[in-house]
Amino acid sequence: MIIGIDIRMLARGTRSGIEEYTINLLSNMLKLDNGIQYKLFYNGYKKVGLDYDFLQLPNVELKEFKIPNRLLDFSFQYFGFPKVDKLLGGVDVLFSPHIFSVAVSEKCKVVTTFHDLSFENHKEFYSAAKNYWHFSMDPRKRARKSDKIIAVSQSTKEDLTRIYKIEEKKINVIYSGVNLASSIQHPASRISKIKKKYSLPENFILYLGTIEPRKNIIGIIRAFEELRKRQDRTSPMVKSIKLVIAGSKGWLYKDVFECARKSALIKDIIFIGFVEDKDKEFIYKLAKIFVYPSFYEGFGFPPLEAMQNGTPVITSNFSSLPEAVGDAVIMVNPYNIDELSLAMENLLRDEKLRKILIEKGYQQTKKFSWQQCAKETLKILKAVK
Repeated sequence: MIIGIDIRMLARGTRSGIEEYTINLLSNMLKLDNGIQYKLFYNGYKKVGLDYDFLQLPNVELKEFKIPNRLLDFSFQYFGFPKVDKLLGGVDVLFSPHIFSVAVSEKCKVVTTFHDLSFENHKEFYSAAKNYWHFSMDPRKRARKSDKIIAVSQSTKEDLTRIYKIEEKKINVIYSGVNLASSIQHPASRISKIKKKYSLPENFILYLGTIEPRKNIIGIIRAFEELRKRQDRTSPMVKSIKLVIAGSKGWLYKDVFECARKSALIKDIIFIGFVEDKDKEFIYKLAKIFVYPSFYEGFGFPPLEAMQNGTPVITSNFSSLPEAVGDAVIMVNPYNIDELSLAMENLLRDEKLRKILIEKGYQQTKKFSWQQCAKETLKILKAVK
């Protein structure tokens, strides 16, 4: 059996949720069955070089092309050409970990992963350019033409059936995994280097993710301000706590920085930018609390990563997040600033509650394995042939 995989999402070299999904899934799936040949479709006029262990497997072949992706997408949409399976030299199934446009021959089956339909539910969270990109990809058409759809959560499956009217039997829910936290006891000097590298304060509340409206970072800033106003009944920890916002800039990020700039607590709101993968576990472990009150998520990696690294979490009770985190966190209405602020205060003041959530968090993350995700995904790809 020959499986083609569209890996164009790796061309920019970024590591948002979809890139994380693709890299971790392929790292585990491509080595499961040596009898399957994989051909990876990697295209872009300008693209980064790839350096992943799975590219060295004997049953994996990287097929590189240099067609401008905008031109390619236009041709896919309006002419149904070129056929990706033909460009790859023939495949039985084409798997796309994202909703990019694609054209294939009639005999080639297609499996597509849908991470979320936030662009349908909340267009206001995206720039005009990003909304146009989603429109041009025509995800409704992509969903209907796919032979099978993988949804990363039950929430995403429900959106696909409700908004696109896709039959339930066509959609398989396969949860993503969580990268295992290191069990190594790192020396104090290593921790000190990380704190210095990112200019981290002694005590801080952490947000880590893309800086964009959907993540509700302005809500975090407002809740942090409310937390610090309650001086009459707060502990020394609360009075000294700072807010660290980590992550790359997404679309419509300027309002977040403007909100922080105008805050009376501007000196206590620290933006540290992009965090390298190898440093994430240290950032999580150093934080007193991790906050992620997103308005909408297809799955939600950061809360699970924080839980796995022993950091108590506050997150949203919307979309897929309750499904992912279970009862191992404090869940809040993301539109209720007071509720978010009080949750922060409770976690900072109540050491017993912190310990309970930390232990529950460890147990919850054991439910999400990249190995299991890989096995279930490969099973779908084999069955659709």
